[in-house]
Parts: sequence; C-alpha cells; structure tokens
Amino acid sequence: MPLGTLERSAPPFFKQGPSALSRLVLYSALALFLMVADARFQLTGALRQAVATVLYPVQWLMLQPVEFIAQGSGYFQSLRTAQESADAARKQAALLSQRSSQAEQLMQENARLRQLLNLRARLETPAQAAQVLYDTADPYTRRVVVDQGQTAGVELGAPVLDETGVLGQVTRVFPFVSEVTLLIDRDQAIPVLNIRTGARGVAYGDPVAAHAGGMELRFMPANADIQEGDLLTTSGVDGVYPPGLPVAKVVRVERRADSAFARIYCAPMAAMQGARHVMLLKPAAERLPERPEPAVVPAGKKGSRK
Repeated sequence: MPLGTLERSAPPFFKQGPSALSRLVLYSALALFLMVADARFQLTGALRQAVATVLYPVQWLMLQPVEFIAQGSGYFQSLRTAQESADAARKQAALLSQRSSQAEQLMQENARLRQLLNLRARLETPAQAAQVLYDTADPYTRRVVVDQGQTAGVELGAPVLDETGVLGQVTRVFPFVSEVTLLIDRDQAIPVLNIRTGARGVAYGDPVAAHAGGMELRFMPANADIQEGDLLTTSGVDGVYPPGLPVAKVVRVERRADSAFARIYCAPMAAMQGARHVMLLKPAAERLPERPEPAVVPAGKKGSRK
C-alpha cells in the first residue's frame, strides 16, 4: 500500500472519547457549578465533615512533633525567664537591703539632729478614703467626682492622693459628693521640689494637645540643673499639700537659645485616667501653728531717739 494512502488519525480501537478541550470545558463548568451550589446550598458539607473526621487522626499524628518541639522550646524559654527573674530579684533584694540600711541610718541622724536643734516633729496628716464615681461632663477640664462630701468632713482645697502620688485637689464640695480637679487640668498648679537638686518650682497642667495628660514645670531658667528622670515632690510651701508627696517625673527638657526659660515636660506619678480609690487629706494650713501677733510698740517710744 502506498504511503500516501495511510490514515493519519487514530484507529477506532484507540480513540479515548471527547477531545481534551471538550473535557476541559466540561470539567470547568462542572467545578464552577459545584462551587456555586456548595456556596448556596451547602451540598458537600456532609462530605467535608466525613473527610475531616477520617483525616483527623492523621492530622493529629502529624502535629505531634510540632507540638513537642513547641512545648520543649517553651519549657526552656520559661526556664531561662525564671532564672533571669530570679537573678533580677536577688539584685533588687540586695539593692533594697542597702537602701534600707541607708534609710535607717538617715532616720537616726535625722532624729539626733531634731533633738539637737529642738525641732518639732512633723504632724501626721488626717486622711479619709473615697471612691471615684465618674468624670465630669465638661470636655475642656480634667475633673472627677468622689463619693465623699460635706457630711463626711471634706473641706475645700483638700489634697487628693492615690497609691502612687498626688492626684489633684478638691475644688468643689457638695453635701454628699466632691469635685476633684486633677493636676493635668490647665488651671491647676502645684509647688514642687526637685529631690536631686533641692530646687523649688511650680508645675502646671499641660494644655498642649501633643502632651495632653501631662504637666509642665514652668519659669525655670534655661541653665537650670534639671535632667530627665528627676523626681518632683510637693514642697509644702503653699500650706495646702504636705511636703514630700510624689508629684511627677521629668520626661523631657527643651532648652532654646531664643528663650530665657526651659520647656520642661513631666509625667504625673498618679494614675490620672484610671484612679478608682483615693485618699483625701486635710489641708496642711490647718495643721500649721498660728502666726504670732506683731509686737506692739508703745506710742511714747515710737518716735524717741537716744
């Protein structure tokens, strides 16, 4: 038979059905139909659950090495963290022991100096506990309301503290509640003392939006000896706050060549946003001794000369 007469198509015995393109179109349409039907009518939900149930033991076995490695690494990490915490605790205990010894020595020296100079011991401050009820509705002020008022003996101007420092001052007293103005309010000011240098100053609530919720130590010279991290306490010179109460910590100092004063930003020690239980103190002015009357000069000796 001549070569030109051979058929180039496959014999009927080797034909495999539809062409590859037809099968691709058919299977694509079938897959799209199944996806749409499953998304709308959840047709294969039971099948997926059955397959997941059958494959769960295999998945569990495959995950065991991974969980073993994770638990092992977590154990060693926890052991290392515990060792680091123990080392830090030992160092802190040694530091606290040293400070305790120094504090005891300073207390003894202070007692001896008071006896030597015949100084009057500092009076204890009467206090009463209160609970913060809510913040005031004025969005331009930083004030809270506590559940103690005139019936409980709260007085106008009483200092308010939490467990970490000075929170504010009582500015309004009602029969059963009182309004406390926080130190971060723009109209609030408090005399402070730098523990490191002994310099006095006045801290105000910071109204700047970029530093809202903080305080500013104003009218300090640009060359003043003040550093970040300095602790500010009440100085006691205003007759309202007892001396030595923590107020704020210096967080940033800006010195400008075109200004004679430094911009000193502070972070209050007390929890201005989350305080729940506070302590109300009696104003320090009530515990100060009365001012002596001025000496009266007799009229005959007022204009006499020797």
